[in-house]
Amino acid sequence: MTTKNTIAVLVNDHPGVLQRVSGLFGRRGFNIESITVGQSEEAGLSRMVIVTVGDENNLEQIEKQLYKLVDVIKVIDLSSKPMVARELAMIKVKAEPPQRPEIMGVVETFRAAVIDVGTTSLIVQVIGDTEKIDAMIELLKPYGIRELTRTGVTAMIRGNA
Repeated sequence: MTTKNTIAVLVNDHPGVLQRVSGLFGRRGFNIESITVGQSEEAGLSRMVIVTVGDENNLEQIEKQLYKLVDVIKVIDLSSKPMVARELAMIKVKAEPPQRPEIMGVVETFRAAVIDVGTTSLIVQVIGDTEKIDAMIELLKPYGIRELTRTGVTAMIRGNA
């Protein structure tokens, strides 16, 4: 059964590691739906959080192939455990003064924030799971989305694990 998988990859913080990891996915024919990379809790190591779609066999192959890369320290299947996943989006929406109260209602409903106000637009920041971001985008589309950027998913296993 094909599912969305979220994996964390702990890697050495060296130039070219991101290219090698993403290249591995491309060579194997696996699509990366989103990827985030940043510092980890350990100096000299970065954590990549990758969302991909595939079945259990695909995921197993990805893990095996990742471990063959020299700079990969650890691969964790986050989606197999209870996890917390978040994404950030910034949405520049057309907002003439008469429309702003309606747009602000959407912003408040999603516990989002207006982070910039222009004469004919607003930039809205929303943080949450992918479904929340998608829902907010759908509600803002009728006003006219001028620009949209998303970080991709970042995630951690819940609790003490």
